[in-house]
Amino acid sequence: MVGFVTVCGLVLGIVIGILRPVHIPAVYSKYVGLALLAGMDSILGGIKGYLKDTFDPTVFFSGFLINSLVAALLGYLGDQLGIDLYLAAVVVFGSRMYQNIAIIRRVLLKKEA
Repeated sequence: MVGFVTVCGLVLGIVIGILRPVHIPAVYSKYVGLALLAGMDSILGGIKGYLKDTFDPTVFFSGFLINSLVAALLGYLGDQLGIDLYLAAVVVFGSRMYQNIAIIRRVLLKKEA
């Protein structure tokens, strides 16, 4: 049942996104990109936690919000200082995403075997 609700929510979100596209001004695109990267990292971490039976909704939602805000803030502060601080967030969240994907893959392969 949970899987069905999840798939329905995903399909509904995709349909809404296609029918009502959001246009983000170019000035904010770097910050939104960083927030999305941090959000994807949190989502993959949540999937990993679910598969390992260690998922905690409070940790997931707080991490999702705080990581997204900190990443966008880091990009903004870097722009104000004239340095590319956003690269730090890209490297950290990018590497964590790849680690989470590798762990998810291993967990799924072990469950199938």
